[in-house]
Amino acid sequence: MSAPIPAPQALAAVAGGSVVLVAVSLILARHIRTQDRVAARMRLIRQAAAPVIQDSAPPGWRGALVTAIAPIGEGIARSGLLSSRTLGELRQTLQVAGFTGPRGLGVFVGVKLLLTAVLPMLTALVPRSAGMEIQQSILMAAAAAVAGLLLPDYIVRGLRKRYLRKLQQGLPDALDMLVICSEAGLSLETAIDRVAAEIHNPHEAMAQEMTLTSQEMKMNADRRAALLNMGARTGLDSLRRMAGTLVQSLHYGTPLAQALRTLAAEERHLLLTRFEARAARLPVLLTLPMIIFILPCVFLVVAGPAAVKIMQTFTH
Repeated sequence: MSAPIPAPQALAAVAGGSVVLVAVSLILARHIRTQDRVAARMRLIRQAAAPVIQDSAPPGWRGALVTAIAPIGEGIARSGLLSSRTLGELRQTLQVAGFTGPRGLGVFVGVKLLLTAVLPMLTALVPRSAGMEIQQSILMAAAAAVAGLLLPDYIVRGLRKRYLRKLQQGLPDALDMLVICSEAGLSLETAIDRVAAEIHNPHEAMAQEMTLTSQEMKMNADRRAALLNMGARTGLDSLRRMAGTLVQSLHYGTPLAQALRTLAAEERHLLLTRFEARAARLPVLLTLPMIIFILPCVFLVVAGPAAVKIMQTFTH
């Protein structure tokens, strides 16, 4: 059996990893500093063109973490280690998960890098106190690195599913309100702004998407492209159908209220169908609990007296 890792070796491993992490951070900071002027101009352009996107970090300790971690991830994104296609997919995934800020990608990549580097260094302190072998400590460090690399992906995936679920829940109500606004004589842009303001409290995710779509329609001369971006941005089939219906209504000049009313009826029908499908799954899901918890009780009630009489007969 191998001897446990001595304390000097563990401290040397932690110190070496810290030096490597600090060196990488300094190189990235130097690379970012050369593009500060261009980045500042781009932030001013984004603030002037899209005021709905906030570039400032949240207050408190969260803002401090974002300010410290985001430059690391932004440096990795600018260094060319990740392809443009990968960066585009990451931005779309983060945006669907609810991270609409411009520093979301930098925070995500920075957190992945820090967890991948820090967690194995923390596991180097465990073998000394737990008396583990060198092979076990290496396996633990590798598992910690894999966990640090995959944990942010699982978290973002869960947030994305929850965000899409909120959009599906808020879409029928938003369509009903759009029908009312259209019948009242409001234009499409004004109706979307009004619905986004009214639906913000019960369905914040839907209000956020409608606000972003309204801002794109005001900035872009082609309103159809802004509507199609709403479906492409989220990847939700319901929003794609909604965008396609609105684009056809604008293109062919069909009454907007009639198209929205038809779409709202379809969404209500799809929502009812999903509820019926979930209800149809209940008997299958209840089969195992019934076998484990209910059937033994039934057997005890039905066969219990007979078993007691048989035992009394054999004892006498």
